Amino acid sequence: MAKNNSEKTTKLLQRRQAPLATPTDLEHSAVRDIAGTMNAILADVFALYLKTKNFHWHLSGPHFRDYHLLFDEQAEQLFGMTDAIAERIRKIGGPTIKSIGHISRLQRVLDNDADYVDPLDMIAELADDNKTLAARLRETHDVCDEHRDFATASLIEVWIDETERRTWFLSEIKQRRR
Repeated sequence: MAKNNSEKTTKLLQRRQAPLATPTDLEHSAVRDIAGTMNAILADVFALYLKTKNFHWHLSGPHFRDYHLLFDEQAEQLFGMTDAIAERIRKIGGPTIKSIGHISRLQRVLDNDADYVDPLDMIAELADDNKTLAARLRETHDVCDEHRDFATASLIEVWIDETERRTWFLSEIKQRRR
């Protein structure tokens, strides 16, 4: 009996130390390339989510209610993308980001820690960040196409559309500046 428990314990310890291994028909290089670019997207989406929430929390001025609700809606959409991105990375056998520090090393969306940002500057910054995210999603789509990862490419197409919609809404508000 003791020997049986010892074998089970040994096997359990081996499983705990084993690397994550998700079966996929994609080549190792494809998983590496796609997971790498998707993790950068994931970091950007988290950074953009937090920036959008930051602006949502620190907004003031005559259009407070409209912008407050818009930022909240857009932040929800961004946060909703995060799990789908991370799960897609795992489905193809790649590792995902693991911490805020990991996000900060990969993110390309710049933080805004200013004590005060004018609401129209918030709008402009978020519009530019979303426009840039759409371009990066297209680049990632190209990587997926190169490796024939149609499922990831399909998800990215939806995220591009959502990102373009956020950009459009914010850009229409920016028109007031002209």
